[in-house]
Amino acid sequence: MSNMKVTAEKILSLSESDGVDELQKHLTLLSDDQLTTMLTNSALKGKDTGVLIKAIFKGSPVGVSHGANRRLLVYKHCIPLCESGDLQTEVASDIIGLLMLETHSLPGHALATLASLYVDAIKVGEMNSGRSLELFPTILTALAATEALAYGKGELSGDEYKKQLINSLCSSRWDPQCVIHLTTMFRDVPLSAEELQFLIEKIVRMFLKLDLQEIPPLVYQLLLLSAKGGKKLVLEGIINYFKKQDQLQKDEQRNAENEDVEVQTIPQDQLRHVEGTVILHIVFAIRLDHELGREFFKSLKAAQSDPLCPFSVALLLSVARIQRYEEQVFEFLKCAITKNFKDDQIQHSSKFLQELLPQCNSVSSMILDTVKNSVFGWDHVTQGLVQLGFILMDSFGPKAGAFGKISSTEGTSTTAKTPNQQACRLGGQVLLESFKMHEPIRGEILEQVLNRLVTKTASPVTHFIDLLSSIVMSAPMILLESSSKVTETFDQLSYLPLSTVQGLLKAVQPLLKVSMSMKDALILVLRKAMFSSNLDGRKSAVAGFLLLLKNFRILGSLASSQASQAITSSQVQADVHSRYNTAANEAFCLEILSSLRRCLNQQADVRLMLYEGFHDVLRRNSQLTSSIMQTLLSQLKRYFEPEQDLLPPLKLESCISAHGDQVFIQEPLAHLLSCTVHCLLWNQNMRSGGNVSDDEDDEDEEGGVQSELHAILESITKRMIKSELEDFELDKCAEFSTSSSVGVKNSIYAVLVMGLNEVLIEYNFITANYSKNHFEDVLELFKHYHKVSDILKERAGKGRPASSKTPRSLLSLGFISTLLTALFRDSTQSREESLSVLRSNGDFLRYSVSVALQKIQQLEETGHTDGPEGQSPDKTFRHLCDITSVLMWRYTNVPSTVEDAGKKEKGQSVSLLCLEGLLRVFTTVLQRYPTRMSNFLSSLGEGEAEGEGSDLTEQTAFYIRQFQRALMNQLSGGEEEFNSKEAQLLVSILSVLSRQLNPSSQQFGQMITWTVKICKETNFEDISLTKGLLSLLFNLHVLYKSPVTLLWEMCQDIHSQLGDIDQDVEVEKQSHFAIISIKTAASATLLVLSQVGKVLDEVDWLIAKKKGQISSDKTISGSTQQPLGQQDAIEKAITIQLGTLLTALHELVQTALPTGPCSDTLMRELSRTYSILTTLTKYYIQLCATQPGQLPARLEKLVKLSGSHLTPQCYCFITYVQSGELTTGAPEKSKKKKKEDDAVAAASAKVLRQTKAIPNLIFNIEQYEKFLILLSKKSKVNLMQYMKLSTSRDFRINAATLEAALQEQEHQQDESQQVCLYLNMFIVLWDWVFHLDSCLFSFRLKILSRLRKLKPQRKRGGSSEEKKSLTLVLPLHFLYPHSFIPVISTLPV
Repeated sequence: MSNMKVTAEKILSLSESDGVDELQKHLTLLSDDQLTTMLTNSALKGKDTGVLIKAIFKGSPVGVSHGANRRLLVYKHCIPLCESGDLQTEVASDIIGLLMLETHSLPGHALATLASLYVDAIKVGEMNSGRSLELFPTILTALAATEALAYGKGELSGDEYKKQLINSLCSSRWDPQCVIHLTTMFRDVPLSAEELQFLIEKIVRMFLKLDLQEIPPLVYQLLLLSAKGGKKLVLEGIINYFKKQDQLQKDEQRNAENEDVEVQTIPQDQLRHVEGTVILHIVFAIRLDHELGREFFKSLKAAQSDPLCPFSVALLLSVARIQRYEEQVFEFLKCAITKNFKDDQIQHSSKFLQELLPQCNSVSSMILDTVKNSVFGWDHVTQGLVQLGFILMDSFGPKAGAFGKISSTEGTSTTAKTPNQQACRLGGQVLLESFKMHEPIRGEILEQVLNRLVTKTASPVTHFIDLLSSIVMSAPMILLESSSKVTETFDQLSYLPLSTVQGLLKAVQPLLKVSMSMKDALILVLRKAMFSSNLDGRKSAVAGFLLLLKNFRILGSLASSQASQAITSSQVQADVHSRYNTAANEAFCLEILSSLRRCLNQQADVRLMLYEGFHDVLRRNSQLTSSIMQTLLSQLKRYFEPEQDLLPPLKLESCISAHGDQVFIQEPLAHLLSCTVHCLLWNQNMRSGGNVSDDEDDEDEEGGVQSELHAILESITKRMIKSELEDFELDKCAEFSTSSSVGVKNSIYAVLVMGLNEVLIEYNFITANYSKNHFEDVLELFKHYHKVSDILKERAGKGRPASSKTPRSLLSLGFISTLLTALFRDSTQSREESLSVLRSNGDFLRYSVSVALQKIQQLEETGHTDGPEGQSPDKTFRHLCDITSVLMWRYTNVPSTVEDAGKKEKGQSVSLLCLEGLLRVFTTVLQRYPTRMSNFLSSLGEGEAEGEGSDLTEQTAFYIRQFQRALMNQLSGGEEEFNSKEAQLLVSILSVLSRQLNPSSQQFGQMITWTVKICKETNFEDISLTKGLLSLLFNLHVLYKSPVTLLWEMCQDIHSQLGDIDQDVEVEKQSHFAIISIKTAASATLLVLSQVGKVLDEVDWLIAKKKGQISSDKTISGSTQQPLGQQDAIEKAITIQLGTLLTALHELVQTALPTGPCSDTLMRELSRTYSILTTLTKYYIQLCATQPGQLPARLEKLVKLSGSHLTPQCYCFITYVQSGELTTGAPEKSKKKKKEDDAVAAASAKVLRQTKAIPNLIFNIEQYEKFLILLSKKSKVNLMQYMKLSTSRDFRINAATLEAALQEQEHQQDESQQVCLYLNMFIVLWDWVFHLDSCLFSFRLKILSRLRKLKPQRKRGGSSEEKKSLTLVLPLHFLYPHSFIPVISTLPV
């Protein structure tokens, strides 16, 4: 040991001196073992190791073989020594640093040995600590600079040798513990693009073998490595890894739920925290390297087939925090969301697409998963979620329609149907879930929602109101912490639209029950609004007060009112009466009532709101009955004429007010009477049911008010029956023009009288107790109503049409249900006589069903109806079921043919009205109550459809069969009994009901079979029926299979019926579908072409999908795998679809279609067909660039079909259309002399058609041929052999056509030329006379001036020359006396 020590010291001393030779001799004496032992001992002591190594290197010249070998020995020993972990970190770092400095002096073979040493060590897993790996990049760099190295029996350059090593290293198995060290090491290794790609793919594959906690540091190193390149590959690898982990975790959760066993490979919270850390690393890298950000967006856009997953959504939202990417991120997400919804809609609407492609991954579920995942500390994602939610709601929310009106179906439908509606709903869900999960952003969400309610006054805000309502329902107690924001919004109530105010107050109503301060603030605002100068402000105050009255019940109110509350909150478990005692609550309600009484002196709109709301208040707060009834009584008395002998019984003149020339209604008297009747009848029912007040004094007072009201109503009824139209200043001669004040006044009177009669009809029917006398009174009231209605219709029919629609009926929906049941289904013997009074009047029956139609239409458009219970969805649905049951029974049991034969009255038959009502009901239920369709059909009570076990498809099929039988009866009865309107309604109902059938069910197949049979056998030449049946057939068939074969057969029928464009060609008579005849062929053509357009849309969509797959396959795998000659299922389907379509269009393009819409539409669809053929050609050009091989045989057949069959016929059709327009233009002018404007409009339309459709078609054909030439070059297949040169576009003149046209033109011009000749002669002569007259006039002036001068000389006789001039003028005077007389008369006497 001492000898060794001396030797080490000797080496150090020799290295310090100048004698290198001595040092070399001394080192030569040492064996390899002694040298390595010396190095080990020195390194373990950590003393002078670096100096010792320097000394050894100094005494080991590279030029000498033993010196180079000694240096190699030092390297071989030091590398594992540093890796062992026995040395101190500083010592190991010093050794590696020293070795790095000397690496470039090593000879090539030594470098190759060291590199192989490293590779072997990595393969066997001996480089786990990674300390010595810093040296490896230096070795590889030096190796790459070497000129030649022995490799096997030959030589390799250093760079090639390095490539071989890296390839060997990346192909071998890595120990998971050394992956991070190797990734760090490769950052310093110079790599080519191929080597870098190979390396990154290797590291990404290692993700799955690493522990989850090691992923973030590896991602960090990988992102640093991406500075060399391969950024896209790195990002895609990271995203795909987490996508798989999320899917694995989801599957485990699903299996655990199914099997009740919890098996978690990866804990969810651990995965989410790792994802959050990785997202932060990537965002930090993108901040520093914007090229990485650009590559990120490129990769997302390239992966069109499946671009998003929850991890990538979270990453996008985090990147959105970088300002330069914010707009780009949200624009991309918007497009991805809408594209996903559109794709899903396209796929769901076509069985053909469903069978070809798997269901689209739902982007909405991914985004909602991101919201759920963000609860694991993803604070960097939450702000992006809030922004995304509001962007979706702002961009895709309901839009204002014409004149600022809200579309009736856009914002109010219960289910989101269109992609925009779905995107808007997704935005609301994101915000709601974020509100529930993240406390820091709750204030911001609430503030932004309320801001939008206040600021977006010009556009609908129903989606924000729904969101606010959901937030209140989900977390009302949390919202109380932000009550100040809500009360600030209350201050703006009087400036907001009424619909916004009503929605806002309904949404926050649960908060009012638990927050006294919020309720007090609202009352203060409403009181101020009551005196607002703005009408909407006062209406808002009324709406707010009515809402408070409905929801703050006084103790003792009836239980029936509690059951009908529309707004409740499962989480608001606060009893109002525990916070406010009974007396205070009652005083509060009575105080509100006193405020509302002031409204009875305001405008009609304000009063109307009050009358419409009183009944709901009474039902929900029955203790206010006495006050409300007293208020209504006193208001009614103001217009009631107490003298029983006076007619009319009501003072209509007091209901009208005038301001200047304008006349307007001041008191909606009919609505006042309606409110009074409904409140009175409801209270009467409650009292008769035993629900009476405990206070006897109140009971007596209520009884007195009720009896007085009954007496007034009976008096009004009797006197209204006695009153004539003249008593109301109305008769057939009265003026109803809206342009004069008298006409407006009369119109208001008429509407009031009609409304009063309707209210009295309802009152008398309900109180009649099926008395015949009362029913006669009802009929008399109806006759008065009918007279006024007829006058209004008659007067509106004269001159300009009426500016307003028929006024809405004041009959309630519940009464309509009762009335129709009594008229059509009540078979009680004791009521037969009294009901026959009403049943015998056809007008009354039609009126009853018409009002039902009006109510159903209002429900469909707005979601509610006028009158009591019209705002309650449950009660409205129940009434709707009852009405439908009656209409169904009436239509099926009393056929329209029987009814029409028995009664010949003006107006539509009751059966047809019932059928129209059924159509509207089914449409309304599907739109407003889609989830309750099964309950609706069960409630109709039709035998087998009532079964509880039957599903929706079976129930629907039962009613479909009934309507099918009705349609068959129509079609089998002959043309005399055929009713086109009824047949159209039946087809429309079948179309609506068939949407409820499950496309995979047996009933759906039966429906298609029946529809095809009807279309094949029906030969009624009714255009509307043909359109309806063919539309039904197409809508069904597209959910069953692709309709291209059907379209081909129909095109053959159309060609057979209309004939060929070449009159010499006789078309083979074919009749697949009897419904297509000469009369209906044009309409059928438009429907067929419409369906062709939809098929082309599907094909275009499929080609776009395939293009997206090519680009995504390129980015992931670098090349696609399928040979060009083998088509996959999608490519095969595209080719077959287009081939069948081309065959169908080949039939149509030879058909002698009428010029106009048919020919124009055909040319548009032909143009689109060639455009899609061009797109398909481009797709195969793209494939040729990546895949070798021959083109598919089907594609060649398709090209042949298009080139040899369709294209030549297209040019013939163009010639036919152009010649048709020329020949039809001239006779039309000769037959009728149209106005000049019409002629100009028709000519311009024709020019536009010629300048758009035909050039577009020819351009698309030529583009198709252009890309076929390119594909032929790429594929080495001559596709142009099937294409013929176009001959229609040259300028040759057809002599026969020209001669015929010229002869016809000459014949037409014979007479016109003669007329023109005479006219021209007349014009020339007249022009000559006029010119001569003007010349002579000036000449005569000169002569007359001479006459004046000659006057003094008359006595002398004058000169001879002057006499000659006079003799010349005098004959002209006789020729033109009209010119001379005025002149001569001006001469002085």
